[in-house]
Amino acid sequence: MLFVCYPKCSTCKKAQKWLDEKGKDYEARDIRTDHPTEEELREWQRKSGLPLKRFFNTSGNLYKEMKLKDRLPEMSEAEQFRLLSTDGMLVKRPILTDGETVLVGFREKEWEEKL
Repeated sequence: MLFVCYPKCSTCKKAQKWLDEKGKDYEARDIRTDHPTEEELREWQRKSGLPLKRFFNTSGNLYKEMKLKDRLPEMSEAEQFRLLSTDGMLVKRPILTDGETVLVGFREKEWEEKL
């Protein structure tokens, strides 16, 4: 499994601890230094079935600085994917995928059910 995270994020730390406690094998990837590509984001969004907005880190400083709350509704889907792929700090985290299932954010009950 691929675990895309920001090592300093408390939610990512909780998710990683959960994975370790459950004995799950995963490869950790720092979202800041190795951010998702546009192609990865498109695939993950499609496989997750989630709306694209759920992939934005709406509580992040960069999201707020860029005033994306007001800008996103006017952007095309292609523009949103392009923007997300420019900086990992715009992307909601953690993301966990086994290639088929894609989980965005850490909700223990959801992870328990889907893994």
